[in-house]
Amino acid sequence: MHDTHPMIDYSRYDRVRAAAFVDDRLELLDQRKLPFEQNFIACRTADDVAQAIFDLVVRGAPAIGIAAAWAVVLAARELGDVPVDTARERLEPVLQRLNAARPTAVNLAWALARMRGVLAQAGSDWQERLLTEAKAIESEDLAANRHMGELGAALIEPGSGVLTHCNTGSLATAGFGTALGVIRAGVAQEKIARVFATETRPWLQGARLTVWELQQDGIDATLIADAAAAHLMGTGQVHWVIVGADRITANGDVANKIGTCQLAIVARHFGLKLMVVAPWSTVDMATASGADIQIEERDPAELLGYGGQRTVAEGVRAFNPVFDVTPAALIDAIVTERGVLHAPFDTGLRAMADAG
Repeated sequence: MHDTHPMIDYSRYDRVRAAAFVDDRLELLDQRKLPFEQNFIACRTADDVAQAIFDLVVRGAPAIGIAAAWAVVLAARELGDVPVDTARERLEPVLQRLNAARPTAVNLAWALARMRGVLAQAGSDWQERLLTEAKAIESEDLAANRHMGELGAALIEPGSGVLTHCNTGSLATAGFGTALGVIRAGVAQEKIARVFATETRPWLQGARLTVWELQQDGIDATLIADAAAAHLMGTGQVHWVIVGADRITANGDVANKIGTCQLAIVARHFGLKLMVVAPWSTVDMATASGADIQIEERDPAELLGYGGQRTVAEGVRAFNPVFDVTPAALIDAIVTERGVLHAPFDTGLRAMADAG
């Protein structure tokens, strides 16, 4: 992968890291506490990591996969110097517990499958092989994000305004980000004139994370309420809606943070374009369409209050899906590190998959 703008120093737009493996532990930046507290949680066991994934200490599909890979390394170290056959048997339940922490994000299962595959082929060096694979999963993600940033930015006309949803930046990946990586690259190349971010209810990933992360990099961004998106898009200030993905199916349907589908519908109405940016590990060729995706639902209590204070009358029920599916027909471009795809996505994805 080679940058087409080698003179641009993208590192100045990439100062945040969500996870770091240090000695005997995985340090995770507690994203529930941002932006006012920058606390790291030390995970010393795989179960610690699984709980952190479930509790949204770490979030974002690529970051979840990376954290899970490091969790396998932690579990392996707990086993000590046992034969590889014993390691395979004892680690399998660990892999399954990690996979159950967030079922919608395909990167989690993908990363665990990579770790399982290494273990299946390893001999007495199985500990070292797992460590090397976890490092590779992390470093490959950062390289992929930088490349996707270049590819996506190439689609954007100078002077454009962009709108993004949820958080798809360094906090959600190994660094730079997916959709936010495109925005970073577009700003660095002086193509993007305005950046807008939705608050992203109910966990406010946009309000708490995205605008804070961009602020760390000196990128000016304007926050909007989720409900203001249609009005904003009707004003002519936005040309691209740029989002990430938790799963891309074989026909090009995309599961992403709840609210993405309605942004896609409104964008189509106003003649704007929608770009989905995600690593190839997010593509699930074994799932035919979005209708086959298991949509995670979280505790309804997340909608019934905020910051420990109930805001809704007792007895009120809530429905709290955390993802929705955007049909391929509403998407203008899918960007992965393997290249840029336009409709028809099913044939393009199949060709990319076959090319390896």
